[in-house]
Amino acid sequence: MMITEKLRLDKGSYEESINRAADIIKNGGIVAIPTETVYGLAASCYCDGAIKKVFEAKGRPQDNPLIVHISDIKQLSEIACDIPSLAFECAEKFWPGPFTMVLKRTDKIAKSVSGGLDTVAVRMPDNQVARDIIAKSCPLAAPSANLSGHPSPTTADHVIYDLDGKIDGVVISSDCEVGVESTVISLCGDKPRLLRPGGITVEQLKEVLPDIVVDKAVLSEPQKDEKVASPGMKYKHYAPDTDTYLVEGTAEQFAEFVNSQKDCCAVCFDEESGIINIKKLSYGSIADESSLARNVFSVLRKVDKLGVKKIYIHAPSKSGVGLAVYNRLIRAAAFRVISL
Repeated sequence: MMITEKLRLDKGSYEESINRAADIIKNGGIVAIPTETVYGLAASCYCDGAIKKVFEAKGRPQDNPLIVHISDIKQLSEIACDIPSLAFECAEKFWPGPFTMVLKRTDKIAKSVSGGLDTVAVRMPDNQVARDIIAKSCPLAAPSANLSGHPSPTTADHVIYDLDGKIDGVVISSDCEVGVESTVISLCGDKPRLLRPGGITVEQLKEVLPDIVVDKAVLSEPQKDEKVASPGMKYKHYAPDTDTYLVEGTAEQFAEFVNSQKDCCAVCFDEESGIINIKKLSYGSIADESSLARNVFSVLRKVDKLGVKKIYIHAPSKSGVGLAVYNRLIRAAAFRVISL
């Protein structure tokens, strides 16, 4: 087991920690870094050996593509080719931010980044720490810094719990503000296509891409052995170890259902906590979908510590940021949905 360096960003150590993280990456190592969405496990997108370390540390399937993170629009042409004008319009509107575009890839990046595809997913994070590390090193391939299939990490403690001793370093920073991974669209087909919802909503996308199509995989299972164009499209993802079910219905229906169950925990909205009589955890306000996004992965990590047999999660709406949360939860539940 290796020793994972804890790189702190105190007032006197910021530059030193940024430079150390960049040095590890430039020398073929892997470092967990903060972004505005979730913590990412970063490696040079040009180094196949480093990318393999990422897959090994996470236990991630090799056919699951990674997102390349850049710090400057000038780096886009190093990563992607045949870039449509729409991509630059989207970049002007949504970068830096929780927004990823799938484009045709160049031969400069490691083949393992793209999971065997001729495309690459690219974004510019809205996090100064991440962009400073990229600027000091190179564009970074960075999936979420957790064990594959488990809830994504939104704090440095989550990363350390999953990956301490398996990676070279972790940058200790503040919690991630958005809380779910970036919105992913593809610009490689006849029409723009939403592959994964995130902090940039469908409603916001339509301001630039009025004809965008929502891929069926956003809310349904991919076919067995189907190649996926984006991270987060696999059958089961973001999941606790405890059996998990997503429940659709009103607050009263949800409360009546979970109160009749045994040896379980309810994951509910703040507003309905008072009418639930069993073990419960709230993951935010139904009136504030961004709070659900910020808290959902932290709550999914907590439920395994309760020692129950089943988890019932009250489903959010499928509009706005709620669609991103629903997308994560339906995968956490392995598509087991109870409609009341």
